[in-house]
Amino acid sequence: MTRTGPINANKPQRWKADIAASVDRFNTWFLDFAPETFRTSRLATTQDVAAALIATDDLRSLTVATVKAHPAALATLRMCTAPPLAVDRLIGLTDSSRSLIGSLESGRLPKRLAAHELDEQLSRICRVLIRLLDRDIFPWLAQGNRPTATERDRAASIVADRLCSAVANPLIRNAQEQRQLELIEAWLNARGYRRQAHPTDTPLSQMVPGTFAFRMALTVGKSRQTRVPVDVVVQPLKPRRDGIPILIEAKSAGDFANTNKRRKEEAIKIQQLRRTYGPTAVYVLFLCGYFGTDYLGYEAAEGIDWIWEHRIADMEKLGL
Repeated sequence: MTRTGPINANKPQRWKADIAASVDRFNTWFLDFAPETFRTSRLATTQDVAAALIATDDLRSLTVATVKAHPAALATLRMCTAPPLAVDRLIGLTDSSRSLIGSLESGRLPKRLAAHELDEQLSRICRVLIRLLDRDIFPWLAQGNRPTATERDRAASIVADRLCSAVANPLIRNAQEQRQLELIEAWLNARGYRRQAHPTDTPLSQMVPGTFAFRMALTVGKSRQTRVPVDVVVQPLKPRRDGIPILIEAKSAGDFANTNKRRKEEAIKIQQLRRTYGPTAVYVLFLCGYFGTDYLGYEAAEGIDWIWEHRIADMEKLGL
């Protein structure tokens, strides 16, 4: 079937019903998948918390030397404060660099930062952490003694809970995206398509008919080139007149707020793609989860169409 016009972007009368179906589909998947993910995350996170407590002598020795010796513990230490500190808040309170915090939480010390500057920033970080430590969770700090095993286990459990969502949410997003790609792959395979990498030195318009690739980095821009990732690139069995494959972005969301925060990303991406590959380039979203009318209206105004995961048969209308 040949694509003759918008598939869902121009049908606002269907949006509310589709949103409800999409939310139901995401929630069904989440209830099946998330419990195991959280259990796995909780186990790993509790081990990280225990390691951080041991490294800091149960938070009684929170020093520059300690952080240098155990930089990855910083992610746990941020959750030991009242209130727990997000990365941006810690940066603001300590006047430290984002690259430093990122290096530390990745388990390494920055190589390009002078030794005296590193010590200064770490000293500021330690002072803020010590000042904000949640003494309700760590009562031994006020008592000036070592914690009992029960106190340590209780504190580690609380901190692990704080960390768990931050650790598990990316796992859930990645698992959901992988599941979406598997659905698309199964749908394409059933129609005679095959997964095949496209050579980076070959024009996109020369992609082999009836093939598709995942997570391709496409070059955009003329004088100033950059690479933008596209989740799925499909060259129809009968290529379009301009030869440019269909570009699909797999997106899922577990709440309405984050989608509205990130909606500009697709608008920028479609502008970059169409400036490079022509105004007729087809870029669509593959949606599952919490995408509200505000989000859909914004994307439609930017000329972006979408396919709902719960109605994947609409892929045929892309000419696939």
